[in-house]
Amino acid sequence: MSTCATASQALAEPLAGTAATARTWLLIEQPGPWGKKALTQSHLDPELGQALDAAAGAHGGRVALIRRPGRHADSSSPSARHRVFLASTAPGASWVRTTVLPGHGLAALRELDFAALEGAPVLGPGWEPYEGDPLALVCTNGKRDRCCALLGRPLAAELEASGGADVWEITHIGGHRFAPTLLVLPYGYAYGRLGAPAVKGVLDAVRDGHVVTDGCRGRSAWDRPGQAADLAVREHTGETRAHALTVRAAQEEPESGRRSVTVLHVDGRRWRVTLAETTDGPPVPASCGAAPASPVRMDVVRIEELGAGHTV
Repeated sequence: MSTCATASQALAEPLAGTAATARTWLLIEQPGPWGKKALTQSHLDPELGQALDAAAGAHGGRVALIRRPGRHADSSSPSARHRVFLASTAPGASWVRTTVLPGHGLAALRELDFAALEGAPVLGPGWEPYEGDPLALVCTNGKRDRCCALLGRPLAAELEASGGADVWEITHIGGHRFAPTLLVLPYGYAYGRLGAPAVKGVLDAVRDGHVVTDGCRGRSAWDRPGQAADLAVREHTGETRAHALTVRAAQEEPESGRRSVTVLHVDGRRWRVTLAETTDGPPVPASCGAAPASPVRMDVVRIEELGAGHTV
């Protein structure tokens, strides 16, 4: 049986530059079934889900539901306790805060000021720094795409059984055709097409403050050109430290139509990465049941190291 994931892998569709863009993530524990649009089709109050999605989206953030791996009864209780995570993925300012709220207390999340979350936010009583194992968030929402359920749920279960990470299922992080897909916090790098042994290597690296580029789709803090440029410089230089690189916004080159992204290292080095945004690859369905289309690709044309006095 052909699926969007098997089609994408068979055509060797590149992963770099395909991660969802979000500088902040709000993750709300919501067991039970999830609909295709989980924020408004689950046991979460749909008005609350819609309001949080709009508030976060207005400031470059995303909201998703999470649950522990395994079977989930179709039940809900106002007194049930919900783990909540709030994370920033900006380099040099990556952090995760967490709290636990009763179902009737989730409405307090409306008070979050998404415009003021970077840096060291003041979140009020109940929020604590998260200092546990890396958060491994595996997309498993089969109502949105069957590949996420068929490939994501076994991965989440195996990771949880092996230990060494705080494993959750998540409703949606984009890119069904790269399933199994996962987001790893605190740094916000997304991955696709990895089995459990490779993911464990990713999590071991994150625990030590490093990044694995194999199977990496990009850091959610950057837009798609920035994600591709960041990964290209990491592979070019061998730099793995999570906070070693930052990215400046892409600039379009009028004559060629290409984009150039400046990547800066904490030691002062700089690179200009030239990217071609193309749609000339073979068509592939974006999700199961969708008509095949040629996806946007971020192809690296060249990487130039810039001199110390070069103006960018």
